[in-house]
Amino acid sequence: MIRIMFVCHGNICRSPMAEFVLKDLVKKNGISDLFYIESAATSFEEIGNPVHPGTRRKLSEVGISVKGKLAQKLIASDYQKFDYFAGMDGYNIRNMNRLFGGDPEGKVVKLLQFAGDDSDIADPWYTGNFDVTYDDVLRGCQGIIKMFKEDKL
Repeated sequence: MIRIMFVCHGNICRSPMAEFVLKDLVKKNGISDLFYIESAATSFEEIGNPVHPGTRRKLSEVGISVKGKLAQKLIASDYQKFDYFAGMDGYNIRNMNRLFGGDPEGKVVKLLQFAGDDSDIADPWYTGNFDVTYDDVLRGCQGIIKMFKEDKL
């Protein structure tokens, strides 16, 4: 089983979007039983809050529900529980490395690296553009599926 944790600052916009997009993709590909997928925040600011309305709206447009998801905090012990930590931007990567005390097993990456791109995924909390964020998240998640099919995960 491949265990993936998506991470952003508050766990209400980008990381839950990635969590539920990948869950949808693995289901459509008939490989749900081979993945364990979660998302979490590097900060405490939104803990316990539901997914941002913009993320809920965008995912609803493509037939994906985030019902029941509440923001949770990434903790140091998560490092041993997951194979990959997919951060949305360089700040997320830095904060994860700080929390984990480094990344000795090379588990921490930017989501878009799965799609061969080292770019950040823009935070729609600030940009207001959930469509662009969704397009980038989808590209990263499709990269995960492609790598899995090519046996590179």
